[in-house]
Order: sequence, then structure tokens, then C-alpha cells
Amino acid sequence: MGLPLGLLAFTWLITLPDVGTLARNNPTSTALMESRQARASEYGRGTPRQWTWVPLSQISSHLQRAVIAAEDASFFIHEGFDWEGIRDAAIDNFEAGEMKRGGSTITQQLAKNLYLSSERSLLRKAREALITRSLEHRLTKERILELYLNVAEWGRGVYGAEAAARHHFGKSADELTADEAAWLAAILPSPQRYDPIRKTTALTRRHQRILRLMHKVSTHASSPSQ
Repeated sequence: MGLPLGLLAFTWLITLPDVGTLARNNPTSTALMESRQARASEYGRGTPRQWTWVPLSQISSHLQRAVIAAEDASFFIHEGFDWEGIRDAAIDNFEAGEMKRGGSTITQQLAKNLYLSSERSLLRKAREALITRSLEHRLTKERILELYLNVAEWGRGVYGAEAAARHHFGKSADELTADEAAWLAAILPSPQRYDPIRKTTALTRRHQRILRLMHKVSTHASSPSQ
């Protein structure tokens, strides 16, 4: 049985995406976009895709800080996996008796958005882990952040910081204020639910928490605070 299993593992490994190309090229679509489009087609809904790619330098530093504060405060420190964050999330979920928060890093979320389906299985989690490690080894942190901010979902058919800024606030991504950035970061866990931004009590609390945390995070790896 060893030979067939070995061949299966080898085949599985060589089908992993070549993330090295992302160092030079921007993706033309993502697995999440394709999944959303397929689901909309099943229900006979046409959702135009709003997506404009912009370099990291044209994305407000407020939004960069807000997303890092909200999604992955240790982004510039870890190597793809925030073990302390995973532990804290597990404790919170256990105490709440339900899945209230995850422990995924920005790199893990990027891996899922770019390449993986929404199914929950050990095989998919294993592929996510391998892709995450590859992203961390082949790309700089700044490039990973640029990719994530450009492919993240921010509403129905709305992808990336530029489209999100224009869709929700009628301005470009580099013009976002700290307050607006915090609102965008706050809706990331449920972008379709809060499109347009509905300032519920829960979302407002998350927005205020992100604002408080934003000054504690850096937008680049070389910061002395690291």
C-alpha cells in the first residue's frame, strides 16, 4: 500500500498552486469570486463584479492598519500561523459554546480566497496550511498584504479596497479616513450581510474596538515597534 499512497501524496503535492508567480503577477480572479458567481447563477441572480486593482501605496494607511488590527495583529511577526491567536480563539469558542471567532491569519485568509473552496474538511485545511507556508516563503509581507487587500470581499460582488471605498463611501482607497477604514475592517467577517454598511450595535462595537487598536499596529515589517 505504501507505493499507491506515496503516489497519491506526490500527485496531491504537485497540484498545489505555484504561488511564486504572485510575486510578479496579479491574479485575474479568485476561487471565492468564482464560487460567489456560481452560486448567484444557480439562483438566477446576476451580480456585476466590482474590482479595481491598486498597489499598496494607493491604499490608505488607515485601512492597512484597520485590517491588520481587526484580522491579524501579529501579521508582521508570525510566519503564517498565529498560534497564540488560535489558542485564544479556541478558548473563546469553548466558553461561548459556539464558533464565535476564528484564528486565521491574513495569509491563511488569502490562501482560502485565492485557491480554496468553502468546504470544511481536513484535506482542505491541509492544503490551506501548505499554501499558507508557501505564500510566506515566496512573498514579502507587504506583497501578501497588498494581495489580501485587493481580493478581500467587501460586499455583494465588491472585491478589493478600491472597489470597497468607492462602493461604500464614494471615494478612492487612498482617501479613506481612519473612521471609514475601521468600518470597512469591521464588516470583513460578514461583507454581504452588511452591504450596504448597516451600523448595528454589534458592528458599531467592533468598529470602535478597531479604532482603539489601530494606533498599536504598523503597516510595514521594518517598523521599530516590531
